[in-house]
Amino acid sequence: MTSEAGQSGAWAGPQPAFVLVEPQMGENIGAAARAMWNFGLERMRVVAPRDGWPNPKAVAMASGAGRLLDGAGLYDGTADALGDLNYVFATTARGREMTKPVMTPERAMQHARALIAEGQQVGVLFGPERAGLTNDDVARANAIISVPVNPAFPSLNLAQCVLLTAYEWRRQTEEAVPEVVEMARTRFASGVEIEKLGDRYEAALDAVGFFWPESKAEGMRRNLRNMFARLDLTTADVQTLHGIMRAITRRRDGGSDAP
Repeated sequence: MTSEAGQSGAWAGPQPAFVLVEPQMGENIGAAARAMWNFGLERMRVVAPRDGWPNPKAVAMASGAGRLLDGAGLYDGTADALGDLNYVFATTARGREMTKPVMTPERAMQHARALIAEGQQVGVLFGPERAGLTNDDVARANAIISVPVNPAFPSLNLAQCVLLTAYEWRRQTEEAVPEVVEMARTRFASGVEIEKLGDRYEAALDAVGFFWPESKAEGMRRNLRNMFARLDLTTADVQTLHGIMRAITRRRDGGSDAP
């Protein structure tokens, strides 16, 4: 894993990270880089690209935006790519059996700008060209970005989706007053904190046979992760939930409830 290096462009400033999950074609990665740089975005992260990294076809397609590819973060899995982020949007055109806020690109980027103005780290997930994001990836997000496209042909090319989102980000000008965030002066939990909380609860629940029957276990585990992501937990919330589980397991194992 490597971390993307900001290029400190004069037009860039604080911004969300665009996370390309398992992109399949180098040309689309390069086109996504061009779309991002058109609108002053430079924080690209690439998760397990199908054709390896670096990719000469991506470099050729990126043209003048090759600097984004040079500084892009490379990750083995989605969870790693989201580890330092406090709030994540997932782009998807398909309905999901998960309860999450659903926003247009415009509304999502308004919310992203407000969060970033409060010091939060924000990311946007983009899925592979053929099938889009998996349910497990969407479960890690706080909210969904849905583009109002033709329902008879809802599929967007990766670079097109990046372009739409980047345009909406730039349209929210620096001069605009960010929308007031209800939880101002709080810090949303990072991806790593949420992942570790999910690991702890999943292990504890697994130990008492909660994930049963076996045919439903995978969906139950995903719903648990989705719930934690959807709650917009703060760092203090995560610490409290860890404490709750610690007290429960101590009592179950016959130990003291004292810290």
